[in-house]
Amino acid sequence: MHTARFRLAVVIVFFGLAGYCAAPARAQLQGEVPPPQGLASPPTAAKTQPASSTAAPTGKKRLSKDFTLKGDSSWVDTGIDVAPGEHILLSATGKLRYADAKGDNGPEGLPRGFKDLLRILPFNAAGRGSLIGRIGQADVAQPFLIGPSQDVVSPINGRLSIGINQSDNDTGEGSYTVHVDVYAAEPASGSTLAIAKAVTALPGIDNALFAKIPRRVADKDGNPGDMVNFMILGPEAAMQRVFTAAGWVKVDADVKGTVLHGLIVSLSKESYLTMPMSQLYLFGRPQDYGWAHAEPISVVASRNHLRIWKAPFAVNGETLWVGAATHDVGFERDQRNNGVTHKIDPDIDLERDYVEKTLTNTGLVAEVFHFLPDNPMKEAKTATGGSFHSSGQVLILKLAESGKDLSALSTRLP
Repeated sequence: MHTARFRLAVVIVFFGLAGYCAAPARAQLQGEVPPPQGLASPPTAAKTQPASSTAAPTGKKRLSKDFTLKGDSSWVDTGIDVAPGEHILLSATGKLRYADAKGDNGPEGLPRGFKDLLRILPFNAAGRGSLIGRIGQADVAQPFLIGPSQDVVSPINGRLSIGINQSDNDTGEGSYTVHVDVYAAEPASGSTLAIAKAVTALPGIDNALFAKIPRRVADKDGNPGDMVNFMILGPEAAMQRVFTAAGWVKVDADVKGTVLHGLIVSLSKESYLTMPMSQLYLFGRPQDYGWAHAEPISVVASRNHLRIWKAPFAVNGETLWVGAATHDVGFERDQRNNGVTHKIDPDIDLERDYVEKTLTNTGLVAEVFHFLPDNPMKEAKTATGGSFHSSGQVLILKLAESGKDLSALSTRLP
């Protein structure tokens, strides 16, 4: 009986995956961001990035604008550039009607039933037809729910866009009227958000350090694989926080657990993103963390993913995390055993840059440094036989320094 149920689970998930295999590889991420450890889970509407605020803004109002979104709208560029710490107050009225709906809906959207879970939306954590927003570049900015009203605090410099949570081939009739007020950052907010600054040097990041770090990770048999292409300086809690805030999801290690979890969460983004990642080795052990970032619609063939290890030594008194990031773009033959494995984008610098953009957009990264070590790695093959190439530069991200800054921010983040 249990075997039959498990087979049924596999069949359901398989058909779900099979139907979701052809979307842009780097679409913006949607979904819920778990709360910091020790905080209660907030309502769905607040599980978004940027930070939701419960206090009225005290900064000076610097602009107000009104917009009309017709029912066939996708994303609309407001022309409003916001800065870190600025409050954005949004409110909306209006009605939409979808052909298969029983009635009109407002900016809060339609409740998602079981059948509706098969519909892939720009922001899957909210209902079809809800009013949504995003700040920053479209390929990395995470949508957030606006609904009838929302007060958010921007973690970055970026352009505000607003849109309707619907697919291009399933639009509603009607319109929303949206009012936007932007308030200048409050003096206290400067200590809770970091503006990532590009630097030309970081203490302890030099060729002597790189002499202690393997240039590549390896499989369990010692075959060299992916290139080490990024590092993070900061404590473990801060490292986890920045990935979570950027929408990266921890990857499950157990296949059966992943399938069952996929059923429990009913085709959510996380059930796909957490598809198991093979173990690779650095410093003589498997990765400490695996993180994935992708659309559920494309994840079976396309997934941004990385592995990260805690270095066995500190750098200038700080914890060093060493990572290898690649972008799955399809499938190819595994030359070790003639099996099937994921094919990575051979230009791995694109994935390194993708990691940089997603993490610096959180307001939790203080400094960004690109280091070119002696004898840089520029071309090689993975453990499975695929090839890749790079400029040889390694990305170094230094997280916001003090625990005080991080704890202050976590009280404002969802």
